[in-house]
Amino acid sequence: MCRARALLLWKAWIKVGRLVMKFGGTSVADVERIRNVARHVAREVDAGHQVAVVVSAMSGTTDRLVGWVNEAAATGGSNLAKLDWREYDSVVASGEQITSGLLAIVLQAMGYKARSWAGWQVPMKTSDAHGSARILEVECDQMIANFEQGEVAVMAGFQGISEDSRITTLGRGGSDTSAVALAAALDARCDIYTDVDGVYTTDPRIEPKARKASRISYEEMLELASLGAKVLQTRSVELAMVYKVPLQVRSSFESPDSPNQNGEDGSGPGTLVCDEENIVEQQVVSGIAYSRDEAKISVRRVKDKPGVSAAIFGPLAAANVSVDMIVQNVSADGETANITFTVANKDIDRAIAVLEDAKKDIGFAEIEASPGVAKISVIGIGMRSHAGVASRMFKTLADKSINIQAITTSEIKISVLIDEAYTELAVRALHSAYGLDKA
Repeated sequence: MCRARALLLWKAWIKVGRLVMKFGGTSVADVERIRNVARHVAREVDAGHQVAVVVSAMSGTTDRLVGWVNEAAATGGSNLAKLDWREYDSVVASGEQITSGLLAIVLQAMGYKARSWAGWQVPMKTSDAHGSARILEVECDQMIANFEQGEVAVMAGFQGISEDSRITTLGRGGSDTSAVALAAALDARCDIYTDVDGVYTTDPRIEPKARKASRISYEEMLELASLGAKVLQTRSVELAMVYKVPLQVRSSFESPDSPNQNGEDGSGPGTLVCDEENIVEQQVVSGIAYSRDEAKISVRRVKDKPGVSAAIFGPLAAANVSVDMIVQNVSADGETANITFTVANKDIDRAIAVLEDAKKDIGFAEIEASPGVAKISVIGIGMRSHAGVASRMFKTLADKSINIQAITTSEIKISVLIDEAYTELAVRALHSAYGLDKA
């Protein structure tokens, strides 16, 4: 199918049908904002959609609940490591249930049929990894039956139920994943409402000339989400890509009655995250991402022999320390090597402790740790068919006297590690170098 034909079919499909709307914590921070959310929902119901809404806990609620759990677990000097995570999930999941009930009440007061759904009522079946469960199956037959009666479903995000009938939670940002999973089960579009009005070419707080993208591919969004963009949770984008769920990033703070709420193709004013074939004109580079949450660790003078990398990264994996960029440099004599890699800042002390414990097996001379680094990434599906993207990145940074400490690439991404002090300069320079500041 040609791309133009696919786009026409897409435009026709999104106008009316089932719709999942997800609202984050800042969008439902108090009852007045919940009323605003209800007006967004009412607009879509009046347009003829069958609507399911997925909500997060009110802003700050989850942190407060976690604090109470920690306080309760420490009573009498108990060890937090022995915390019953099943009860943790039971407490922490209550925040979303409060929001879903309040939104259902507001919708009913506005004259709409609505009911709240906890994750276990749908049910949204998950693994039993409490605190970070994975969704296994969504059974929504009853919800669909209620749609036919004109009812709006308001589901508590972030939660599900395990095989042993215990409440589970999906980890931070899990409401995005809940919404996409529900949309996949309902064969629906998914609109993610947040405090920004779309996906930008880079962080507008750093580069005022950053532009909002009207469309972006799943692959690009996945890279942006994993490389520091906070608009969507990585797991939700992965799920959307697998099940081809069209995602739309929108702002809940725009007036629900604004004419801007529906674009020419019916997709609204935000950014559409969709399959590559639904993007008519693909840019070589679509965005610049950055992450300051990086630390560099160098393991010096290890024996250059088979198995040494496994001896380093095996214990780190066992300790749940995620490793990102990896660079190995062999010495001139060919006998030893330096292995450098990055971890999240919060994991640096734990990573060093793990390596020190494994020193006998690894056989290194010393460890050097540098927390003051940043990762800068250039992302774009057009990179698959265009040469010179990497060389332009390297030249641009060189022209600004920014030293590159490590490099990693994929088919649609180039990431470099630099001194954190140069983060904003690098982002602005690269944004301009690839023409992203031009309409």
